[in-house]
Amino acid sequence: MEIIKDLPEVFEEFAEQRQKSFLMMKEYKDKGIPVVGAYCTYFPKEIAMAMGAATVSLCSTSDETIPEAEKDLPKNLCPLIKSSYGFAKTDKCPFFYFSDVVVGETTCDGKKKMYEYMSEFKDVFVMELPNTQGPEALKLWKKEIIRFKEYLEKKFEVTITDEDVRKAVKIENEARKALKRLYEVMQHDPAPISGHDLFKVLYGSTFKLDRSEIAGEVNALADKIEAEYAEGKMLEKKPRILITGCPIGGATEKVIRAVEDNGGVVVTYENCTGAKSIDRLVDENAEDIYQAIAERYLAIGCSVMTPNPNRFDLMGRLIDEYQVDGVLEMTLQACHTYNVETRAIRKFVNEEKGIPYINVETDYSQADVGQLNTRIAAFIEML
Repeated sequence: MEIIKDLPEVFEEFAEQRQKSFLMMKEYKDKGIPVVGAYCTYFPKEIAMAMGAATVSLCSTSDETIPEAEKDLPKNLCPLIKSSYGFAKTDKCPFFYFSDVVVGETTCDGKKKMYEYMSEFKDVFVMELPNTQGPEALKLWKKEIIRFKEYLEKKFEVTITDEDVRKAVKIENEARKALKRLYEVMQHDPAPISGHDLFKVLYGSTFKLDRSEIAGEVNALADKIEAEYAEGKMLEKKPRILITGCPIGGATEKVIRAVEDNGGVVVTYENCTGAKSIDRLVDENAEDIYQAIAERYLAIGCSVMTPNPNRFDLMGRLIDEYQVDGVLEMTLQACHTYNVETRAIRKFVNEEKGIPYINVETDYSQADVGQLNTRIAAFIEML
């Protein structure tokens, strides 16, 4: 596959993927294809894909529906939870509307209580995610994955075979490999593209209904970027920033813009939109494919895990591989696990990796854009 279009046009197409998928949802439903919606990186999408379902990320990154959500939920709850619930309650998210089932997980206390309310008007399947990553936790998580499979078989009156699961694993692994290859172009210094353009592809791909299309499209894009870089098309040399912390998208893209409007370039994302959800593959050749899926997902380094060594391992590797000059951690207001972990991340970045760190706490409003720009500009200036 070769890309004929110019890169800016391709990036915009990925940015518009969410809207495109909105329009495709009705087609899928008319064809009788089940739709499974989810919010979290821990969602084992291969199980839903194995029965021929479309899997999609649900709306949770705008403050548009938060006032409606606050009629049921406390104001001092993280905006991601309020936005998720608000879009669900108001039916303003086509992905939620067309989902036959929504898969939740017990990542944090606020989310799991919110799912109780959501289940009053939608089929919600909540997976019990352990908050540790040892052998006993892995046993529980594998049981949960099999319980999810059995739930889908019963609800949709289908049989999900091991062969179906292995095929889905292969498709999703190919997508991960392609996305990883794409974000690895940012190891070049100077960077070949902006971090915001990279983000458009990473974020847009989460709304791709046919997961088998991702690998071909993204590999072709990576080829084109590399070819243009070899011809000398690149950004000027700028301070290189790693973004970590809470999930970014929609309203919180203001943080990416604040970096890149003030002289920096985001070369890598450790968070859920970036390496955290792409870095690890499922072992396709494992004798027990459910064990392999359980191992891959439970190893994700999220702040809900106690302790959380895998986040530090991944971040350390990214700092080295992407020649990072500074780390920016974005935390959402009232996201307790990420906010508590900032101290440990700051210490790791400053003392073990020897580079500067800044934490910005924000929400989904645009009221703090000026303040964000001031703080982030000062941070970049000192690098």
